[in-house]
Amino acid sequence: MASESRPAALPPGERTVGQLVAESIRLYGDNFTRALVIGIPPAGLAYLTVHVTRMMSFVLAFTVYGALLSASYVWACALVLQRRAERWRLVRAWAVGWLVFIPVPVLAVGFVLPALAWLAAVGLVVPVLVVEEPPLRAAFSRAWRLARADYVHVIGSIATLAIVVFLTQSVLAFLLRGAGGAAVDTAFVLANVVISPLLFVGTALVYVDQAARVE
Repeated sequence: MASESRPAALPPGERTVGQLVAESIRLYGDNFTRALVIGIPPAGLAYLTVHVTRMMSFVLAFTVYGALLSASYVWACALVLQRRAERWRLVRAWAVGWLVFIPVPVLAVGFVLPALAWLAAVGLVVPVLVVEEPPLRAAFSRAWRLARADYVHVIGSIATLAIVVFLTQSVLAFLLRGAGGAAVDTAFVLANVVISPLLFVGTALVYVDQAARVE
């Protein structure tokens, strides 16, 4: 009865933000063990944030943070898009993802929307490099073309995924701290490992939606 009442999923080219989030949750659940690896770099980022000064955290945002988040994104793209790419292609996608992240800390100062707009505009270059093997310059052009196909869908999906992940992480960290007696930083790191993969899985799935809209 439950399956009969569930609405039919739209094809990727017509998928709404809500359906993208639902599909991201389903994909994460179906690949839970392998997807947990995606959460390790963000968890390391959370640990560093808690244990360093604000100035050091800002410095790390231009170096280590970008490298960690890019690694998670590349792994999520390979998992969601089911690509067994050569190692050099994954390394190139990781390096480009790191490069794309460098302006984010500055853009996010005071207001997060400019950083979100930047990631929506060029962030799809990572799955493009994992899947399509274009030259580097063509990869950025392709990413921008994909984003323009429905820019509202891209930015809305990333924003919604980020909000869902943030709220769920906060609730889980609170429960771990209360029920398990874990320290605040330990609970937050564990919550990152479990929940943060959803953000990267969903962002990789945005590439599928946009490619369908273009093609």
